[in-house]
Amino acid sequence: MIFIIKVTTNKEEKAVDMISERVEKKQLNVFSILRAHGLRGYILLEAEDRESAEEAVFNLPYVKGIIGKTIGYEEIKNMVEPSAVEISIKEGDIVEIIGATLKGEKARVLRVDKQKEEVVVVLLGAAVQLPVTIKIDNVRAIRREEENNENN
Repeated sequence: MIFIIKVTTNKEEKAVDMISERVEKKQLNVFSILRAHGLRGYILLEAEDRESAEEAVFNLPYVKGIIGKTIGYEEIKNMVEPSAVEISIKEGDIVEIIGATLKGEKARVLRVDKQKEEVVVVLLGAAVQLPVTIKIDNVRAIRREEENNENN
């Protein structure tokens, strides 16, 4: 059973540490404690039953309580499993910037960093060709370099 534990915002790490210490000390039937990335003010606790979960968090600093019902793994799957993002942008592509400060500008991709999910681009309309690093979700491909070569 997976329980949602309400905790003081920005104290999630401390709460996880205190709960895990109590679980080890009292040998409770708690299987995992998780601070999900991007989920502020809440932690997830997997326990055999509600009593074990309540005993693990009862009267601890930063812990405000257990949210009503239990949840299934499917509901939190996207928070706990890494997702492989398919990056379709390649070097030489012409892209439109759809986010950030340069929204609406067109640029040519110089380099793609898949680990950091960033692209280095040069703005097409700029007088000085300066490389700019942008998160990959802030650009949209408009043209492929190969398409330009085939038409010439």
